[in-house]
Amino acid sequence: MTTKAERTTKYIIETVAPIFNRYGYVGTSMSHLTDATGLTKGALYGNFENKEALALAAFEYNRNLLLAKMDEILDVEGTSLEKIGSLLGFYRQYDVFTTEMGGCPIVNTGVDAQNNNALLAAANKETIREIEGKIALVLENGVHRGEINIPVPPLQFAKQLYTILAGAVVMGTMTRDRKYLMNTVAYLDQLINREIKK
Repeated sequence: MTTKAERTTKYIIETVAPIFNRYGYVGTSMSHLTDATGLTKGALYGNFENKEALALAAFEYNRNLLLAKMDEILDVEGTSLEKIGSLLGFYRQYDVFTTEMGGCPIVNTGVDAQNNNALLAAANKETIREIEGKIALVLENGVHRGEINIPVPPLQFAKQLYTILAGAVVMGTMTRDRKYLMNTVAYLDQLINREIKK
């Protein structure tokens, strides 16, 4: 059974996570946080040491939602190509999935924290590595089972694949045009089936 303090902490993180993601570390004001939570500044800092600790907890919350979804997508039954197809299917709707989060936590936090919050920037970089590692594992298993043939090491291919997907997310976000995402995923679908399918 959770304590009242644990429930309050959980409530704060869930409530402020999309705010930090949408406005960034610097752009998120104390009034954003107090208005959203209905709590005073003192109550917020009674649960978190400072704004940086709260921002990090908010990022970790969004990151965990994203990583759990990635695990769900990549753990589908089937071949490695079907798993990668599942990943591409997810990215067709990625903007919809991240709407409640305030946008893509990787893109938003990565750009925002790069020059003003070393802890957030490091956490973001680690998350990117985790995502690339998850994709690489699927590819590596596919190579070992003889399902796919890739011309480079699985991690290198995973990094390139994720770079293209993340670029489409960035362009779709900046232009508010989801065709960047849809067209890129369609291209990757054809490329993967043409280039690595055995």
